[in-house]
Amino acid sequence: MPIHRIAWIVLLSSAIVVPTLPADDTKREDYKSPYSVKFSHPLKELVGDLDGPRGDPHLESDVPFREWNTDASRKKFETWGPPQRHYPEPEGIANKSREWKQQRVIAVALRFQGYGYNHHHIPDWLPPDTAKKTGHNSKGVDCSNFTTFVYNLGFGIKPNSDVHKQSEEREFPLPGEKRQHKVELISKLGTYKELVDKLQTGDLLYIRNVKGEIAHVVIWVGSIGQPDKTPLIIDSHGDSVKDSEGNQIPNGIHLRPFIEKSWYYHSASHALRVFPEK
Repeated sequence: MPIHRIAWIVLLSSAIVVPTLPADDTKREDYKSPYSVKFSHPLKELVGDLDGPRGDPHLESDVPFREWNTDASRKKFETWGPPQRHYPEPEGIANKSREWKQQRVIAVALRFQGYGYNHHHIPDWLPPDTAKKTGHNSKGVDCSNFTTFVYNLGFGIKPNSDVHKQSEEREFPLPGEKRQHKVELISKLGTYKELVDKLQTGDLLYIRNVKGEIAHVVIWVGSIGQPDKTPLIIDSHGDSVKDSEGNQIPNGIHLRPFIEKSWYYHSASHALRVFPEK
């Protein structure tokens, strides 16, 4: 795995995965998360294919890597950088269990833990100094480009990267002309306990702002999160959330707690289940 990708520590055969921050030329916070994820499938089986060309950060866009920071690209894509390519479906994915697919979502997402919150289409685009400004100044993605990229890289399923449009979709595009993947709408979330009991690993949960508009999306980690007293989500967010030890979680992509008194819960709108039960 390239050195700038997430480094994994796998403890014996328990499949408890402790992610560390990516080593790149972007400044990172010195933050140690109290959270981790316990997979029931070996990590190599879940995302081993991403150690090859599929996971190559230079291939995250159809725009050739050598052109990412040319004058023409900067003029065309501005501070958002090159667009995401649409990945093909992984070989053999149709034969995988629903549980395996749900865990792959989280394993893919964790590869980017520690990347910053930035309004970019792809996580590994590093803007040149001339393009850097707040919200665009390091590697990273915003909330909906993150969820789009995770499902795109992991499965070839490519939701709209605009959070409003993504939240309204009931089918996500697959590679090829007019191919769609149907998703399930979960509109009645109920009380905190009902919501926690209802949501499943890999679900996309949409959050409203003070104006009542969809403004954020998170990936539900749920029961495979550790420790398991508080359900976890993973998202790209600002630095306004504290962990269970009272420490402020840095800006960017991190595991975060989903607690009853949080904005995540009180402003939750609805969820989309990408892998519904048949």
